[in-house]
Amino acid sequence: MYAKRPFPIHLCNLYRKIDSTYIRYLDSFDPLIRYRDNEMSRAFAYCRVSTGDQTTENQVREIAAAGFAVQPKRIVTETVSGSIAAMERDGFKALMGRLEDGDILIVTKLDRLGRNAMDVRATVELLAAEGVKVHCLALGGVDLCSAAGKMTMGVIAAVAEFERDLLIERTQSGLKRAKAAGKVLGRPQALTSDQQQEILAKRGQGLSLGALAKEYKVSRAAIQRVEKRPF
Repeated sequence: MYAKRPFPIHLCNLYRKIDSTYIRYLDSFDPLIRYRDNEMSRAFAYCRVSTGDQTTENQVREIAAAGFAVQPKRIVTETVSGSIAAMERDGFKALMGRLEDGDILIVTKLDRLGRNAMDVRATVELLAAEGVKVHCLALGGVDLCSAAGKMTMGVIAAVAEFERDLLIERTQSGLKRAKAAGKVLGRPQALTSDQQQEILAKRGQGLSLGALAKEYKVSRAAIQRVEKRPF
């Protein structure tokens, strides 16, 4: 079991500060003005559920209620686990091929855009690079590529960095435990220690790389690695 690391205090304070500023920003806009882009740009909706017994109908209704008039042909629904990265989902990949500069993509929650904070950030940056505006209803419907959206993504970036550092820390800790337990890391060797000694002896007798590779059913490169490996 890994000991849980507390979320950094400075990130918590940063989130509270941004959150209050973000709410005031949203309150300064009239809802009709906030969503007028959908009258000038193509609007797409991406709705995802994890299992077949769930439905995306509620997400579609939520997007419509927020003021986005999305044509049925531009609503992409998908049943796929949230643990799958956005660009590894068939439906989302197909959607990326349809989006163009100036289009709008609407999702109900951030987890529709990725499996974790790092993946969400990468997805939003990819969409922004294509000139696509991304609206998340759970964050008030603001465009994540706008000034307020970028401020929110700053918090997500901090969380992503925290997750990445935590992942590296856990990986290194696991490797140290494995080494301490005497486990051999990396890909299993194709040749045993005895076979490697035999190969060295036969090479000393003049046998070719090709003959040894055929005898031990390995590649010539594997024989060469045996010769270079210190014993």
